[in-house]
Amino acid sequence: MPAFDPKLLEILVAPGTHAPLRYDAGRQELIDDKAGLAYPIRDGIPIMLADEARAIEPGSAA
Repeated sequence: MPAFDPKLLEILVAPGTHAPLRYDAGRQELIDDKAGLAYPIRDGIPIMLADEARAIEPGSAA
C-alpha cells in the first residue's frame, strides 16, 4: 500500500467546511473533525467525495 504524502495536508482542506484535515494512518483516512466525516485514502490518493466519506462520532478518535 503506497504511503500518503503528508505534504498534501498542507494544501488540502475539507470539501464542505474548508477546515483543516487530520490524517489517520491506521484507517488510511483524512478526518474532517468539523463535519464529522472521514474521507478514505486509496492507493495513496485521498477520495474527497461526500458520497465516499463515512460519518464519525464527534470527539471520537475516528
